[in-house]
Amino acid sequence: MNFLLTGSSGFLGKTVYDRLKLNNKVLSLGRGKSHDFSVNDLIDTSNLAGLKKDINVVVHIAGLAHKNPQKESDKQAFDKVNYEGTRSLCEWIEKWLKKPESFIFISSVSVYGRETGLNISEEEELNGNSSYAFSKVKAEQYLIEWGKKLGIKILILRLPLIIGSNPPGNLGKMILGIKRGTYFSIGGGKAKKSMVLAEDVADLIAGCPDISGIYNLTDGYHPSFSELESIVCSKLKKDKPFNMPIGLAKLLGKIGDFLPLFPVNSDTINKISKDLTFSDLKARQELGWNPSRVIDKFRI
Repeated sequence: MNFLLTGSSGFLGKTVYDRLKLNNKVLSLGRGKSHDFSVNDLIDTSNLAGLKKDINVVVHIAGLAHKNPQKESDKQAFDKVNYEGTRSLCEWIEKWLKKPESFIFISSVSVYGRETGLNISEEEELNGNSSYAFSKVKAEQYLIEWGKKLGIKILILRLPLIIGSNPPGNLGKMILGIKRGTYFSIGGGKAKKSMVLAEDVADLIAGCPDISGIYNLTDGYHPSFSELESIVCSKLKKDKPFNMPIGLAKLLGKIGDFLPLFPVNSDTINKISKDLTFSDLKARQELGWNPSRVIDKFRI
């Protein structure tokens, strides 16, 4: 199979690229001369060269995440990269003499706009109104219509917290905080969260499901923060972190809302202190999704 992959130098993209290379030909698109197709910005594909060989599957992972917007320009950056960048990629694909059979898009469970809930399914309304979530909603909606127009299968994978070595975002902050002894467990770490291993997502993509649809992917176990904290502490040979009462944590979060360099804000506290899990039943039934438990394979 011939794949075109965007975001191959990113956290998830590296894992997907390494997995695809085992049995496929993979062309990459991204910033820098190390890619087969180099762009300064995904929003501008007008000068990209044509293809010398057919592409069976496009895997679009490139995107902007893990950024807390402080200014209007920060908010606009999500739309530019995640939505306009997706449109630009599709416009380049439309110029190909032979269109790909499938297009796999990495989206996020943030499109649901939920701060709490259990076993949320793909039938949930899309109420994500953060700059990041809304840019993903727009990209999803565009791709569905674009796929219908060109007769290309569109597979949208909505991911929760992605687990792998050297993770970015809040998980990376947790690991660094435990290393330094500055991390506190919030409310006893009881909150359960959906998570998924990067390598399991890569395996699914490499299997190239010949199907259109939207699917949540999780590990099906939904570990608590306490379980994750214990694993990190064990691997780092650190004592379990002290517990911070939820009331104090919320107060610190409000302070962080006004101080960009503060280590936490209200959004961070909400994510750590409330149950939020998603159902992957549809993926198990229709894609043969059979992931590993994060707590069994977590690596730092």
